[in-house]
Parts: sequence; structure tokens; C-alpha cells
Amino acid sequence: MIHYISPKPLSLQQISELFEKNATFELSDDAKQRIQHCREYLDEKIKNVDKPIYGVTTGFGSLCNITISEDQLSQLQENLVISHACGTGAEVSDEIVRLMLFLKAHALSFGNSGVQVITVQRILDFLNNGISPIVYELGSLGASGDLSPLAHLFMPLLGHGDVRFEGKKHTSKEILKKFGWEPIVLHSKEGLALLNGTQFMSSHGVLIMLKAFKLSKLADIIAAVSLEAYDGRPEPFLDAKSIN
Repeated sequence: MIHYISPKPLSLQQISELFEKNATFELSDDAKQRIQHCREYLDEKIKNVDKPIYGVTTGFGSLCNITISEDQLSQLQENLVISHACGTGAEVSDEIVRLMLFLKAHALSFGNSGVQVITVQRILDFLNNGISPIVYELGSLGASGDLSPLAHLFMPLLGHGDVRFEGKKHTSKEILKKFGWEPIVLHSKEGLALLNGTQFMSSHGVLIMLKAFKLSKLADIIAAVSLEAYDGRPEPFLDAKSIN
């Protein structure tokens, strides 16, 4: 089963079916065009605008007045990701991590973030090959998004951090070498695009809702079977009008 990542809305039932059936994920042509168009727009913007662009040609936060030279724009974004990878506590389950990768790829498919197509494709490569970056439970800021968890999620794309693959922990460099992938070289703004988002909390919310729906369905089945087993009366479950 192949699911094409696109800006189309997702339902909880759809997400559940995709993961239950172990779907393969690919970028739709529309998503690729959107992502590429935004990347080209940003590149032209940087070339043709003399004014600093926050987080693109400047530093972050209190360093917003520091101009970054063109040859350091990539390093700026990589440093941003590495600097925020400061999570702690227990490791997040692969179930949550896979949802995070999926939801992030979907968010980037809208083509509003300035990322490269290859960056989103590598996210899907990880997802399709069962590679789960090591993410930690504690450390989410919840300000501009789940900065720390997302930093851990995407460091392996750059050749940093650790991942789980086939039940074992590996360095990301080992896995990139195994699959013949080069580390992603981030372009301007990409670090911001990867870190700003709520995929950590969203994934927990999605998983909780899916489990709640499953428990609700099982409760209904148990109630129905129990009513039959104990020879219960159906009238209490009927609409009041039908009884009268």
C-alpha cells in the first residue's frame, strides 16, 4: 500500500489504517512542486533583498541583529538543530517517533516552509525503512513548538545523534553509510522549518485518541455480548419515541 504525502487533510481513521497496514510513503507530485517552488522563492528573496531576514540571514533571539554571511547560512541552520538537541529522560517509543516523522512530512508538504525536497524525502526514507531517531520524553519547550524533541528527531538526517534500527541502537552515521545516503546539508531556514512545529505533542494526541476510540469500540462490543449472555432487555437502549 502506497500513500502519497500531500496537503490533503488527514483523519484519525486514515492515519490508523496507514500504520496498521504498514504503508509505504511517497511525496505526491503536487507536494514536490509546492516544496520546490517555496525553496526557489526563498533563494531569490535572499539574493534580491538587502534587508536582513530573521532566522535566515540573521542569528536567533537576542542575536537577531547579527548578520550571517552567505557562506555560513547552512552552518547556522545545522548549529540551530544541534544546539536544541538537549532532551533528557526516557526514550520515546518508536510508535510515537514514526508518527512524528509522518506528521512532519505532511506539514512540510504544504510548501510553506522553504525546505528542500530532498530533506522531506529523507524523512520518508527513514519512515519507510523502519529507522527511528532517538527522541527523549523531557525537554519540550512548547514555545515555537516542540523544539528539543524535533531537534533529536532530525539530527540523524544530518549525520548526528542515534537511531533505532531492527531493534538495536546505532549511530546515524552507521545507518546513513548502510543505506548509501549522504548527510543532508541544510539550506537557509531549514533548521527553523524542522524545529518549529508541534509534531511531538500532536503524535501523543493522535495515539491517545486512537487508543480511546479502540477502547470505546471494545466497550460497546463487550456491553452488547454481555446483554445477550445475561438475556438482558433491549428496551433501555431504544429511542424513547419508539417505545411510546
